[in-house]
Amino acid sequence: MPSIDTGICSTQTRRFNEELAGLDNTVVLTVSKDLPFAQKRWCGAEGIENAIMLSDYFDHSFGRDYALLINEWHLLARAVFVLDTDNTIRYVEYVDNINSEPNFEAAIAAAKVL
Repeated sequence: MPSIDTGICSTQTRRFNEELAGLDNTVVLTVSKDLPFAQKRWCGAEGIENAIMLSDYFDHSFGRDYALLINEWHLLARAVFVLDTDNTIRYVEYVDNINSEPNFEAAIAAAKVL
């Protein structure tokens, strides 16, 4: 996602953590270009204690590897990946407009099926 300090990114992170983090064999990872201290500050302000926040700030490897890096803005595009226990991607959504929410229902349903 682009940045935890935007409304849609905040909603996305909160919703996936609230709805999926309690499922067996499920881990919610949030990747953005935010620095780790900004991610930690957001988690504290939102009261989300067990969120796993990852920063792609340093080398942009996640963004490049998953075709999410928006070079001219130095941000990641919005996307959702659901992987199975073998780390095989079973669901993916690349959101066309970073100012739009992902399809929460489809991603959550895909995760629950696994």
